[in-house]
Amino acid sequence: MRKEEKPSIRKLPLFRDIMPQTFDTLMMAAYSQNFPPLLDLFREGEKADFLHVVVEGAVELHAKWNGRETVMAVVRPVSAFILAACVSDMVYLMSARTLEKSRIIMLPAGDLRSAMRRDPDLAMASMNELAMSYRVMVRHAKNLKLRSARERLAAWILQQSGLAGSTPSFFLPLEKRQLATYLGITAESLSRLLRGLQPDGVKVDGTRIIITDINRLRQVTELDHLLDDEVVTFEDRVS
Repeated sequence: MRKEEKPSIRKLPLFRDIMPQTFDTLMMAAYSQNFPPLLDLFREGEKADFLHVVVEGAVELHAKWNGRETVMAVVRPVSAFILAACVSDMVYLMSARTLEKSRIIMLPAGDLRSAMRRDPDLAMASMNELAMSYRVMVRHAKNLKLRSARERLAAWILQQSGLAGSTPSFFLPLEKRQLATYLGITAESLSRLLRGLQPDGVKVDGTRIIITDINRLRQVTELDHLLDDEVVTFEDRVS
């Protein structure tokens, strides 16, 4: 592993407060590797052998059943993923593949569990990380069940604008196909819904989304701290 990668990993909530000896021991067992785009890292149903940390690039977590596939999440630097399977020593419930050229730290799951037994701060940080992940999944499930497809798309656009720096325009962080499955709709429905939001203050220019009327878009749906991962403020501006 590169020496310069350790500080960014150390800042992760999972490792931020653990003992230096614990962190050094874990990093000695870990190794980093470069992966090309669209490479499968692991498949759902396989035993969880490693905790993964994305330090460069992007990874898509997805699942398949009965000929259908859906995107569960897109992980970007610097983030750890598949902690639950590693802690419980169970199989992966999702598959993972790189979306672009990526550099990933791989930490043996057995070493992580051993370190958790020795270091209560790591055990507590793992519990908190799992709790936060659970809350994200609950919010996503509520979003799918309580909002219409049109409301889900509008909420996603508002949220992404805020995450991009409270800006009225941003580029799609993932392909439209991936966004569609994440929102629980088809690619055809996504295109139709995007066109349908034009009178409500949304313009599409290739992969760029432009909010032309924030007030009208907010009339479609409002962000809510009990439904959305992050509630962000957005100044009323027109591109």
